[in-house]
Amino acid sequence: MSTARESTAALVSTYYETFNSGDRGAFLALLTDGVRHDTNQGGQEVGLDKFRTFLDRMDRCYAEQVKELQVFASDDGTRAAAEFFIDGTYVSTDEGLPEATGQKYYLRVGAFFEVADGKVDRITNYYNLQEWLRLVGA
Repeated sequence: MSTARESTAALVSTYYETFNSGDRGAFLALLTDGVRHDTNQGGQEVGLDKFRTFLDRMDRCYAEQVKELQVFASDDGTRAAAEFFIDGTYVSTDEGLPEATGQKYYLRVGAFFEVADGKVDRITNYYNLQEWLRLVGA
């Protein structure tokens, strides 16, 4: 039988494996209905519908894969953190950002999770926006 820490680490690993696979239905099934999403240098969005809208925009504007994933989880399994690189291409201009021309980027990202009932209940992402802007030539 796995420990709470192992279960949570496996959940977060599956979260990113599923993200990379492109199976958005399976990806969203890993989240609670009331998932809280703290966007990078932005506000908090609550609920699966808002997360789905965010994911649709991301899929429209960016082609991304998670690489070099490292996952850490608390002993009680209620929290986790991940560090990884996003290997991406900026494919369609995102509102308020520079024009997309197929720029490639490889950017370090940190993420923090809360887990409830075996699902992701909060995700907070952080990356260096100024570095991303530099990488896409802004």
